[in-house]
Amino acid sequence: MKRLEGKVAVVTGAAQGLGRTYAVALAEHGAKVVVTDVQDTTETVEAITSAGGQALGLNVDVTSDESLAEMVVSAESEFGPIEILINNAAIFAAIELKPFTHLSNDEWDLVMRVNARGPFQATKAVMPSMQKNGRGKIINISSGTFLRGAPMFVHYVSSKGAVIAQTRALSRELATDNICINTMVVGFTESEGVKDHAQLGGARAPTLAMRAISREMLPEDLVGTMMYLASEDSDFITGQSINIDGGALNQ
Repeated sequence: MKRLEGKVAVVTGAAQGLGRTYAVALAEHGAKVVVTDVQDTTETVEAITSAGGQALGLNVDVTSDESLAEMVVSAESEFGPIEILINNAAIFAAIELKPFTHLSNDEWDLVMRVNARGPFQATKAVMPSMQKNGRGKIINISSGTFLRGAPMFVHYVSSKGAVIAQTRALSRELATDNICINTMVVGFTESEGVKDHAQLGGARAPTLAMRAISREMLPEDLVGTMMYLASEDSDFITGQSINIDGGALNQ
């Protein structure tokens, strides 16, 4: 029997990149995956179904309570109550690195709304569904930029710090419903967002030099940790942040 056989999982921001990697991996381990994004999810859904998995693609805005409520209704109608939520949706690739003095309030608010408020809203939306199951696993996605204080995109770094704080605070409230919430703190990964970002190429060599495991980090390197946190193997772990970066920041 597969580790997540029959469980219903939602992945936000799963049309491409790391979100697609998470969604495909969950399906490979038996989960019925609700693939959500503001972009077209067809390719991710086809990647899952062509391999024999089950997936439902939905257009979902994580900053809209109405959109999230519709997602929960559709997920339960198609597959049943939700047990796993991967809060992956975020603004990253579109961010222009610039001094904070050149950053507008509107740019700050947009990134914080999607990256920090989005996981909060999605967690609120799925909680009643998880309560029906009597259990749940929520995995938030943060970034190693928060741990090292990366310059030139303070709004992104701040939003990812907020995700860690949110995880710790909500772990106290969600535990009474047997819901575990943890954070994956992701290092510099050779994802689509990184490869397509014109300003991030210069960070590759310094990051590689910092690592104890001296190689490029690939999307697949995140799957093992995600599976651990999504499965029953981590039933007594909540409120934690797991740093996945090949030992670049040994904290």
